[in-house]
Amino acid sequence: MPDLVQDLYLRELKSYKVPQVKASDSEGHVQKFNPPKPPQSPEETDIAKELQAYEASTVEVEGQAEGGAEAKELDWFEEEPEEEGAHH
Repeated sequence: MPDLVQDLYLRELKSYKVPQVKASDSEGHVQKFNPPKPPQSPEETDIAKELQAYEASTVEVEGQAEGGAEAKELDWFEEEPEEEGAHH
């Protein structure tokens, strides 16, 4: 006995027509591409002023003490003494 479901499936599969794809099918589903605006270039006069201010600034080096005094080096890994009576 032939399989009734298989026969129905194959008949529907053979009779299926693929819908034609049109170029206008994507309208409403896809946004139009708009390239972003190019950034505005900075003003040349501002760059010159910023460069002059940078060149005139003093260099600050970490670790240099003010007034020529030696900076005291801190021991960050100093261990605190353990209390002897706190053991359980």
